[in-house]
Order: sequence, then C-alpha cells, then structure tokens
Amino acid sequence: MKIRTLTCFIDPQQTPFPEILAHLAEFTNQAAQRLQQAGFVLQTRRLATTPFPLWLSPKTLPEAISLIKTWENQAETAGFAYLSLGCAIPSQPETYEWISPLLAATRNVFITGLLTTPQREVDMEAVRRSSRAILLNAPLEPNGFANLRFAALANVPPGCPFLPAAYHNPGYPPSYALGFECADTILSIFQQAETLSEARHNLIAELETTASHISELLTPLEEQFNLHFYGFDFSTAPYPQDWCSAGAALEQLGVSVLGSHGSLAAAAFLADTLGQGKWKRAGFNGLMLPVLEDSRLALRSSQGTLTIKDLLLYSTVCGTGLDTVPLPGNSSQESMAALLLDLAALSLRLDKPLTARLMPMPGKSAGDPITFDFEFFSNGSVMSLDADDLHGLLTTSRVIEFHPR
Repeated sequence: MKIRTLTCFIDPQQTPFPEILAHLAEFTNQAAQRLQQAGFVLQTRRLATTPFPLWLSPKTLPEAISLIKTWENQAETAGFAYLSLGCAIPSQPETYEWISPLLAATRNVFITGLLTTPQREVDMEAVRRSSRAILLNAPLEPNGFANLRFAALANVPPGCPFLPAAYHNPGYPPSYALGFECADTILSIFQQAETLSEARHNLIAELETTASHISELLTPLEEQFNLHFYGFDFSTAPYPQDWCSAGAALEQLGVSVLGSHGSLAAAAFLADTLGQGKWKRAGFNGLMLPVLEDSRLALRSSQGTLTIKDLLLYSTVCGTGLDTVPLPGNSSQESMAALLLDLAALSLRLDKPLTARLMPMPGKSAGDPITFDFEFFSNGSVMSLDADDLHGLLTTSRVIEFHPR
C-alpha cells in the first residue's frame, strides 16, 4: 500500500497564492520526510483550491489563463505535481465554458463541473455544459487524454484528496488530506483469508493501523503549520497491473468474471468493509473502479462482460461513479448528458458522492482497441454508450429535484 497523494487545499481569497504556497511546500517537505522514514511511499503531492469561479470570475478568460499558467509553474517548482482549480458551479453557468480553454493552456491542471446544487437539484444546464466540455476536451490531446483532467461531480463535498474531484471549502483554513493506493493490500488480504469474516477483520485492522500510525507522524505538523486535516481516503485506487487491481480483488471473492451476477454482492461486501473502519474520513472511502487505471477492469470491459450500466449499478452500493471510461469518439453531447443525468440522480437519491470522468476517443468506435503511453493506464477497448438524446418531460425543466429515499 502506497500513499497516492498528499493533497493540500487553499482558499486564494484568504491568502496570497505565493505566500500560502511556500507555507504548504515546507509542510509537505517535512511530512514526506517523516513518512519516508517510517517506511511509507508518498507518490505525489497535489494542490487544490476553492471553486475557481469564486476567485477568477472578475477576470477575463485571457487574464485567467495567464494567472493559472503562472500558478501551475509556481506549484510545480514548489513540489506539487498537480493543481486542481475546483469546480464550475451552476450559479455561474458561463464558467463551464472556461473548462476547455484552461485545460488546453496547461499540462498539470485539473478542473471539474458540478452537476448538482445544495438544494438537492440536478441542474440540467450544468449537465449539458459539462457534456459539451467533455466533447471540447476530447481533441486537445491524443486518444482524448485531456479528459483525464476533467470530471463532472454530483453531490461531492469538499476535501476529497483524489483529483479531479478535489476542491476546498470556501472560508476554511489551509488544509490537507491523504488518498491511498491500496488495491494491492486488499487483494493480498482477500487471497490469504479463508472466510469473509476473516477478510473483513484483517482489512479493517490493516487500514486502521495505517491511519493511526500516520496520524501520530503528522498531527504535530498540523499544529506547527496551523492546518486543518480533512481526513483519510482509503478508496481502492489501483495500479494498472493485476497485483494491484480492485477488479482482481472482487474476483478473488468468488466472482469468476467481473460483470457477471455476484459482482454486485462482491462490490457491496468490499464497500461495507471500508465503511466499518474507524478513521477520520475524507472523500469517498469506497470501491474505486477506474476502467483504464485497472488492468482487470480494462480486460473485462474489452471482453464485453463489464459495461457502463454495470458500473452504474455497482455505484449504488459503493464506488466513486464512472471513472476513466473510454467512449466512442462520435458520442453526442445529448447522449452523454443522459448518462450524466443518471449519475446525478443516483447521487442525490442515495445521498452519496459520485463522479464521471468520461473519455471520448476521437476517431474510434465501440470495441476498438486503445493504447496509452502513460504509467497509470492499462490498454483497453472503447466501451459502448447505450444512450440516445433525451426528450419529453425530462427536457422541460432547468432543475430536477431528488429527495433521498
């Protein structure tokens, strides 16, 4: 198990960026040293802001691009591999049009768009504008790779350490959170267990011990640097080889092929186990099923046994939603809007955070093979999008309200 990310959070309206950047860089340097001395591998340091419309909207788009490029370079120099600008927000719909230009002008900047409102509504204009952003992002880099840096968010609170979903709570002090790559630990524990109860007990014990140890290391630094700690996110972030695959962990429980019946029960068992652990929580702390980041998921989706509808189904009992899903290049804005509407409705009805990181592949159709020169991606195939344009009553309202059951 590795620490995938130590993510720091800032509100640019409270403290000048260069000043807080230097402060957090020193914190992460000392934190990384303590973690390394204790035997923990820290893969990346990341930075996330409050939603960008709150502090960029007075500027023109060219001014915003210039500022963000400067911040990107300063953050990289300070040791932060990635910078998340937070979310476009439904109350300022024009800011969704800034998403693609900001991604086109940068290399390591992530950004998101909110689909839902605090009033528990799906904002249909935000849904359509997010779908449009996905299509505009697709040709920016080969194989639609720029959409790795964009996600649509539904009912996602601040403080998640994983990008693109990371954003800060406006008015909060500087903060941090930790996200883990622990699919290897989960798979190993499942392989060694003889019963489900043993698997559950051993996994909870391992994660609780890890959280306790890291808390002992970093709590003194929180006080020294006056930082708020959002918490730990032990979502099952994988690495694209079978020894670190969340899909392989689910199949280890007794499902011969992920996507067949029994898969939902396996997903629910793992999510329920993570839910029983006692540690300070941030983000999702659930089963993460990023298709292109997990070797077994990429394989099963290529074989056709794992579909987008399966992934939505598993999101009802666990998970982070739809992540790194490769789609046909000719997917329409309206068909993706229908998929995003399903995801957003699910998030509000079940009162859980969900995201969609959809990746249309220009020039490719369902079933076509895809390859990437990227350490954290498996090769896979384009998945079929079973969606048509919405019509009728679903298209007549600006917002659709959903109450939790």
